[in-house]
Amino acid sequence: MKGSLYIVTGCMSCGKTSELIRLLEREAYAKRELQVFKSSKDTRSGKLQIRSRNGRTFVAEEVEAAHRILEALRPNTVAIGIDEIHFFDTDLLWTVEKLVNRGLRVYASGLDTDFRGEPFNVVAYLMAVADSAVKLKAVCVRCGADATRSQRLVSSQDRFLVGGDEEYEARCRDCHEVPR
Repeated sequence: MKGSLYIVTGCMSCGKTSELIRLLEREAYAKRELQVFKSSKDTRSGKLQIRSRNGRTFVAEEVEAAHRILEALRPNTVAIGIDEIHFFDTDLLWTVEKLVNRGLRVYASGLDTDFRGEPFNVVAYLMAVADSAVKLKAVCVRCGADATRSQRLVSSQDRFLVGGDEEYEARCRDCHEVPR
């Protein structure tokens, strides 16, 4: 059995986690053994689930580092979901390669760029080697155009600032403002 890698990416509020959950629900409906993981850096939806903005949830395991996914893998698992992949370091690249080479179907989602519009290297690499990659768009809150950027609304230069609608909004390229 050959493994595969399916990536869902885009800006804040574009439906990445909703799409990931939809794909995972298909696996569950087919009665395939699956496991879902999330980074411990994502503190928004609790330790034991992933949650989309529209309220959909899926049971998940929290890991501090990507290689912990391999340690937590159950023998009969055939599909893996990983949410918020931009929170992981390059250890995720090796981990995903191992999972795919073992014949697992890996579904992963995360932001493609940070609040400055700069790519997350881990996500860019996984998109390049994926069997399938989907880049979703949101709606710009300023003008209604297709949004591809995550606008940070609070003052912080930290690349990783966990937050939701209070801290970020979707913007198109023209309305996105890079903080100085």
